[in-house]
Amino acid sequence: MEQQLTIYNTLSRKKEVFEPLHAPNVGMYVCGPTVYGDAHLGHARPAITFDIVFRYLTHIGYKVRYVRNITDVGHLEHDADEGEDKIAKKARLEELEPMEVVQYYLNRYRNAMNALNVLPPSIEPHASGHIIEQIKLVEEIVKHGYAYESQGSVYFDVPKYNKEHHYGKLSGRNIDDLLNTTRDLDGQSEKRNPSDFALWKKASPEHIMRWPSPWGDGFPGWHCECTAMGRKYLGEHFDIHGGGMDLIFPHHECEIAQSVASQGDDMVRYWMHNNMITVNGTKMGKSLGNFITLDEFFTGTHPMLTQAYSSMTIRFFILMAHYRSTVDFSNEALQASEKGLARLMEAVDHLNKIAPSSESDVDVKGLREKCYAAMNDDLNTPIVISHLFEGAKIINNIISGNNKINAEDLNTLKETFNLFLFDILGMKAESGGSSNNREEAYGKVVDMLLEQRMQAKANKDWATSDKIRNELTALGFEIKDTKDGFEWKLTK
Repeated sequence: MEQQLTIYNTLSRKKEVFEPLHAPNVGMYVCGPTVYGDAHLGHARPAITFDIVFRYLTHIGYKVRYVRNITDVGHLEHDADEGEDKIAKKARLEELEPMEVVQYYLNRYRNAMNALNVLPPSIEPHASGHIIEQIKLVEEIVKHGYAYESQGSVYFDVPKYNKEHHYGKLSGRNIDDLLNTTRDLDGQSEKRNPSDFALWKKASPEHIMRWPSPWGDGFPGWHCECTAMGRKYLGEHFDIHGGGMDLIFPHHECEIAQSVASQGDDMVRYWMHNNMITVNGTKMGKSLGNFITLDEFFTGTHPMLTQAYSSMTIRFFILMAHYRSTVDFSNEALQASEKGLARLMEAVDHLNKIAPSSESDVDVKGLREKCYAAMNDDLNTPIVISHLFEGAKIINNIISGNNKINAEDLNTLKETFNLFLFDILGMKAESGGSSNNREEAYGKVVDMLLEQRMQAKANKDWATSDKIRNELTALGFEIKDTKDGFEWKLTK
């Protein structure tokens, strides 16, 4: 590949040159949502992060099979080995079929992702549609001696696995200390050790979703689904497994243990994790009750919001931070993102109005190279954005007559913005149906008034010219005369 990408591998804890197992083919698996509620900002971050990975790998010439799963019904929530499936609980309370609950929230999730301009994955498998594969995975682990049956359930034997392998190598946890502090609790449940995790759970009489298995009617443990579906669609060894940093332990740690216990070695070459969205330094999430749904952002209906924010503002806000950095929510930060995005979109609009000169005194090729360098350095989107702001400054200087640009450099500048702002960062012009049509008509009226002002100036009718300018300024418009005519924007 012409571009050499480095990415941070959570497993090795360092940046590594990305070298796919079977180039140009790349296999990427990302943990998708559990669909029992509306998508919130915490869901948007991994979706946007790995959308960037998908877009950039595709751009530099790889053929990517991107698998993003849907955790739907039948599973316990996270690492709890007891309790009721949340989707089944909601279905029971609302007198619905569990799959009705799944479909309702899945439709809403997909609509939110579409609004954020997140590309759909190559494959979007459901956990409930791959029970056979999960049962087979559990059978392989039992066969190799790393799991045991207890009262109709099957548990992964963490202490035995840890003696022969390293349980904790992804998270960096000292599992020996964990095992030593919990040993006295052994035998107080159907598990041999509290650190053991469920591979298959016996279904209680009231459990709605259940499937037959060699151990009786039950359902898979949460960790099984990604290992089983990743292997099915990407093979026993694939390139990238991604998700939020909160999944490193226990979910992804358990996935590594399952793959080694079932096939003898790791499935995944590069582990990638995005950091958290926080509110006043605390993780945003359903369990803490401090989350804001994407619909609430789009409509401005949450008490923590001072206004509505467009989907592109949300996307830009997330990309303004590196994916491995935390992003702390605030209205001020979102408003700054809104203004920053407006500056770039305004620059793009100006770019399309520039008439090329016979010469050029701007470094456009250098700008493009710097954008590539930032993307190749672990997908550093905030640095890419900073370079695009440099490009916006170049555009404004050309519009103002301070710089010149020839046709070749103008095409390169247009291509750079189209490539990095739209194709790779995934930004798009906002659309708003009838309101957007009103705004377009509104703009045409302002243009018409300013054209009348230009005509008045040409006729040396300074009174009319000043009257139009002063009244538009009083209404909140910023008017700027240029060598090619005029520019305006609404500042209020």
